[in-house]
Amino acid sequence: MFFSNRSTHADHYNLPSMKNQRNGFTKILRSRHFEGLLYGGALLMVTTLCGTLGYHYLGRPVATWIDSFYMTFITIATIGYGETVDLSHHPMGRLFTVFIATVGIATLSYLFSKLVALLIDADLNSDLRKKRMDKHIAALKGHYIVCGMGRVGSNVAHELVKTRRTFVVIENNRETLDAWLEHHPGSFHLHEDAADDSALQRAGLAHAAGVFAVTGDDSHNLMVALSVKLLNPKARVVVRLHDIRNANKAKRAGADEIVSPDFTGGMRIASAMVRPHVVNFMDQMLHTDDGLRVEEVIVPAGFVSTPLAKLLPKCKDYLLMATHAKGQWIFNPSDDHPIEAGAALVFMASPEGRARVEKLLQS
Repeated sequence: MFFSNRSTHADHYNLPSMKNQRNGFTKILRSRHFEGLLYGGALLMVTTLCGTLGYHYLGRPVATWIDSFYMTFITIATIGYGETVDLSHHPMGRLFTVFIATVGIATLSYLFSKLVALLIDADLNSDLRKKRMDKHIAALKGHYIVCGMGRVGSNVAHELVKTRRTFVVIENNRETLDAWLEHHPGSFHLHEDAADDSALQRAGLAHAAGVFAVTGDDSHNLMVALSVKLLNPKARVVVRLHDIRNANKAKRAGADEIVSPDFTGGMRIASAMVRPHVVNFMDQMLHTDDGLRVEEVIVPAGFVSTPLAKLLPKCKDYLLMATHAKGQWIFNPSDDHPIEAGAALVFMASPEGRARVEKLLQS
């Protein structure tokens, strides 16, 4: 469905940042090092309790509970202020101190090592995940880059997810990015400014099929379009503009397509009135769970001219609607219609159907 809205930088998911903090805490709580901290803490409490009870027994009747606890604490902590509980009259008193000291010091060492490991593990995991993701992004080809994850950008990304297309998200707002990752934790993403050349290069612009400049700021989208065309003129750029008067500027900046939510929303409202069944059909297609869409595939260069019936046999996964070649549209082409290199095939298909057509054209 199209939306007619006046959106700005505030076009973001309105989710509290506490969710992201809870996610971080959850990861810590599930860490094996955190379990070690719990076991170590429990052992330290048991050692302290045993030491307090033992010293209270060995120092009776003079030793108080406070004296006994203090004696246990300075023994485990290796402070060494001296014996606050007199152990000279009991033959096992100092052997008990050796036992408490050995167990206590070992437990503290274990706790400290687990705490350090937990902190290091959290940092290393973050760095490793980032490096691994950068490596995966660098290997992408024919993917898309979504610049801006506000209301429009998130809808674009949802459509790419439904139709099983690979994409990279670039978003400078941490809360907005985290809101997206909350529901799509496996998404390729960069927390950077999309107009920055280095961010676009890290997102794999050199091998990208296209870029969506859909932030809430027209001027920022123009900068993204200009940066993309300077770095990779072959990449297709679709720019979102709130003010349609900026369309000429966007074209000069390199935008291949310009979309205004206000204008598109008005067209959608008019269509809902004068052609309701068509609109209902399109809505059903956009909301279906199986990802059925009207797709297009470009016949690759070097393709040998082949009759339609031979190239694309009848299949339930796709339905060819039209072809576009040399500036001419052919609707419902005949079986003997030749399919040549450079032609655009427009068909209704599921993601599986689209993949099957692409495979047939490459074989």
